[in-house]
Amino acid sequence: MKYLGIDYGAKRIGIAITDDSGSMAFAKKVLPASPDLVLEIKKICDEEKIEGIVMGESKNFLGVDNPIMKQIYIFKSDLESFVKLPVYFEPELMTSMEAQHIQGDNDMNDASAAAIILNSFLSKKTNNVIADGDE
Repeated sequence: MKYLGIDYGAKRIGIAITDDSGSMAFAKKVLPASPDLVLEIKKICDEEKIEGIVMGESKNFLGVDNPIMKQIYIFKSDLESFVKLPVYFEPELMTSMEAQHIQGDNDMNDASAAAIILNSFLSKKTNNVIADGDE
């Protein structure tokens, strides 16, 4: 299953995609926040044959929603309605800082953060499949 990852921000949205097998995520691009964002993501999903979307879930260290989550919930709903794909949340605590630490400060940090979010989701999914298979 091929996934698209999103690191949602007020100004920039990082996009990552998995390989065809859905086992590893790679930074793809950074999109500006715009009224056409859902359309742009749908286009990427169609071109890349995406089957699911994973969005970063922005919470603080206490597990409480950060202020940006209000926008993320609305965006998630818009995506589900328009793109017609399942949209999953994955915790994104410190992913932007992790991306910057790994590669330095550059224009692809948000896309790299999306790849970190997506790889975390894939890792949990793989571990659950393996654990389920052991039972």
